[in-house]
Amino acid sequence: MASEVLLVEDDETIGRSLAQALESQGYLVTLAVDGASARVAFARSVPDLVVLDLGLPDVDGVDLCRELRVAAGALPILVLTARHEEADIVVSLDAGAVDYVTKPFRLAELLARIRAHLRRPEPTGADRTSVGDLQIDHDARRVWAGDQELALRPREFDLLALLASEAGRVVTRERIMDEVWDEHWYGSTKTLDVHISSIRRKLVESGAPGCPAITALPRVGYRLDAP
Repeated sequence: MASEVLLVEDDETIGRSLAQALESQGYLVTLAVDGASARVAFARSVPDLVVLDLGLPDVDGVDLCRELRVAAGALPILVLTARHEEADIVVSLDAGAVDYVTKPFRLAELLARIRAHLRRPEPTGADRTSVGDLQIDHDARRVWAGDQELALRPREFDLLALLASEAGRVVTRERIMDEVWDEHWYGSTKTLDVHISSIRRKLVESGAPGCPAITALPRVGYRLDAP
């Protein structure tokens, strides 16, 4: 069954050309030119993925991203925008986006990222993983630090689950990008560092004394260390 993509883009030229490119890949595309039409389309049918511009005429895209995330928690939202500052990336990811692509963009890269986010997760082979006070339920995709459940974005969960499965061992940046993002990833790995920073912050904010720490090995990868 074809995946449904909601494309929210107010630039008519970009919107139409991108919609055509997505349809040529077999996706069912709904094009919305502003926040109001995006809400109407979303209420009619919850898509499998949203491609969202931030600079909309009637609403800030970050606010719309947050609204869609609340309405459909597991929905992958890919931000496609001219905003390129790191603060914009962090705010968008915190609002619920799973990816961030800046304009001008390479179509092949964007399509690869969309395929990656629509790919169903592989079975983990283990129902739960424990590292210190960190508990991961793979089937339910839930994580606890002590008694507190962590609110993780989809990629944050996949990243933490991978590190926990290799606790005490280094997981290279290349392996993380292959397994958590996509084996044909074309873009910068900076998004990995942003996700790691967010996970670290959530672990600290949990206040659980027995939480593991994420250790960075510059230019190599990351290691989850038990307390």
